[in-house]
Amino acid sequence: MYKITSFCLMALLMVQGTIAQSTAVRFADSEMKRAPQAWQLDHGKRLYFGYAQGVGTMAMLKVWRETGDRKYLDYVIEWADTLINDRGEIHLYKVETYNIDYINSGKVLFEVYRQTGNEKYRLAMDRLVDQMKVHPRTHEGAFWHKLIYPHQIWLDGLYMGAPFLAEYAVTFDRPELIDDVMNQFLICARHTYDETTGLYYHAWDESKRQQWANKETGQSPNFWGRSIGWWFMALVDALDYIPAAHPQRSELIRMIGGLAETLPRYQDVSGLWYQVLDQGDRAGNYLEASVSSMFMYSLAKATNKGYINEKFRAVAEKAYEGLMNRLITEHEDGTLSLTQCCSVGGR
Repeated sequence: MYKITSFCLMALLMVQGTIAQSTAVRFADSEMKRAPQAWQLDHGKRLYFGYAQGVGTMAMLKVWRETGDRKYLDYVIEWADTLINDRGEIHLYKVETYNIDYINSGKVLFEVYRQTGNEKYRLAMDRLVDQMKVHPRTHEGAFWHKLIYPHQIWLDGLYMGAPFLAEYAVTFDRPELIDDVMNQFLICARHTYDETTGLYYHAWDESKRQQWANKETGQSPNFWGRSIGWWFMALVDALDYIPAAHPQRSELIRMIGGLAETLPRYQDVSGLWYQVLDQGDRAGNYLEASVSSMFMYSLAKATNKGYINEKFRAVAEKAYEGLMNRLITEHEDGTLSLTQCCSVGGR
């Protein structure tokens, strides 16, 4: 499954309206036709607990909740059951790689555990939390993105790890993890936020040794749309589990509000956003599907939750119109696809 299609699926379910909901169902059915087994999502060639499969199966769970159609839930449960043995061991997962991307698929296991009652899923989630206990960190306590990317915080990593840890904290009564989650956001924002633009740099290298790192600040050079999309989604998703009385909850809401105010300035007249947000006129830059879907999702969810003013719903709806009019293709067999999708990006 193109993870980009998953973003669009989740975004459509956040936008109110029958047409958006029915389009989400058509996307889900299209992806299940292209990938009969969930491990095949995002062009998967082997059984895998990858972050892209996690994004895809989370989208399927959202469609199941919206429609009540059991086939979407069964699709996800079959994937989880095949991946995880009775001891809670995850196929091909190796803690010693300290890869925060692996944590993302753990979010799917909460619902699978609730629906099946099978203890192996609880054990698998425990394994992922055990990784985070010993995961390498910066001196301030932020998780490295991966062991092979030492001393680096990426915006992507907040989506991969923070919502899972927050939900685990609430589900299994581990309140100390909430404080850790909050610190992850605060440290990352401290080192990636740019006051001039209101945007966030994709990454920060504490050591300032990476080729891409600014030798004074450690920041990466660009405002990559998808990375800010990861960050925005991490904020609105993690906030579901942050207690109302937590003293730093308002900081996350403030960050969400800041992005809601900033992003319309970079939105194209079509309703879409560029791959590199602040360089719309640059040769080779283009209006990109994943960033547009991610911003649409985050703005719609933040509006639905009351984190931001109702006026921002129009920004999400404008993005929806742009996706529908310009980036969605219907094939001869009736399936839907997104176009203009970045496969991967650098710092």
